[in-house]
Amino acid sequence: MIYRKKSCEDFIQALSSKEPVPGGGGASALVGAVGTALGGMVGSLTLGKKKYKDVEADIQRMMDESQQLQDQLLDLTQRDAEAFAPLVKAYGMPKETKEQQEEKVRVLEQALNDACQVPLEIMEKCCQGIDLCGEFADQGSVMAISDAGAGASFCRAALQSASLNVYINTKSMQDRTRAEEINKKADTLLACYMKKADEILGRVLRTIK
Repeated sequence: MIYRKKSCEDFIQALSSKEPVPGGGGASALVGAVGTALGGMVGSLTLGKKKYKDVEADIQRMMDESQQLQDQLLDLTQRDAEAFAPLVKAYGMPKETKEQQEEKVRVLEQALNDACQVPLEIMEKCCQGIDLCGEFADQGSVMAISDAGAGASFCRAALQSASLNVYINTKSMQDRTRAEEINKKADTLLACYMKKADEILGRVLRTIK
């Protein structure tokens, strides 16, 4: 199934089914794409307005970046599902003999490591989305600033939820040095960008309330 080609209804139905994919990672990527799209909406409502002529080049650049991020995040809905398949297969490997047990441990460890990489990338893209929404809030049309705030909020939620898909896999890894290395990357992104998203939301609220 190519998830980015499915309707919203089909994707939601797939999420609520007993199938392991799509799951939290794919949903996070989709929500991040929605957030970046809202930032792009602010750009679309700003571009061409005389009042914002001085920032037109910046707005166009931000819109281009937003479109690229949307495409990348939509692709990540698929990649997350593909990365999960080897992990499911690894958990189902036989373990009757010592050799089988050792092979299962080896394959599972690699699958867990690989399964962390897509949600970690989703987190990175969501951070970029938060940055862009902040720029749209600062330079875009004041009439659409609430959409910039909503975009930052969506990206924030996607960032946090994607981190859960990192942590649940690192917890099962036997190589604790590698696991902590991955956790540290996720921790750093959360510490910086959850705060940054909150600051953007605060600026937006002060403007519209």
